[in-house]
Amino acid sequence: MSDGASGTRSLPIGSIVLWVVRVALAAEFLYSGYLLFAGGHTEQTFAEIGLGQWLRYVTGVLEVGGAIGLLVPRLGGPSALLLAGVMVGASITELFILPNGGPVLPLILLIVSATLAWFLQDQTRALLGIKPPAEDDEDQR
Repeated sequence: MSDGASGTRSLPIGSIVLWVVRVALAAEFLYSGYLLFAGGHTEQTFAEIGLGQWLRYVTGVLEVGGAIGLLVPRLGGPSALLLAGVMVGASITELFILPNGGPVLPLILLIVSATLAWFLQDQTRALLGIKPPAEDDEDQR
């Protein structure tokens, strides 16, 4: 990275875009988690699911925890993966369990979270102690 005349470092455009997506996704999941804890219409939705209100609180904890994790540099990849998993469950629920489900938002959040998890897979690998695949493996094919 190069230092400019003012002594600041310039970030590659890809890093900036990833951070914008991380912050936007974190804001969405923080808001969604707030709604889950606040009750209101979410109580009725989880009553329709039929597993009890405990699931609403677990989902809220996962969403808020994942949102906070997105903003921590080392936890961004695993948090995006966690949130993608939560959105798989939400999408399935909206599609097959709720009578008047609306799967569009969970599916969009699933796609964005999974894409972010893919771009941040090095963080996930580092946290789990998994070495990245060697680049010369592709050359041998």
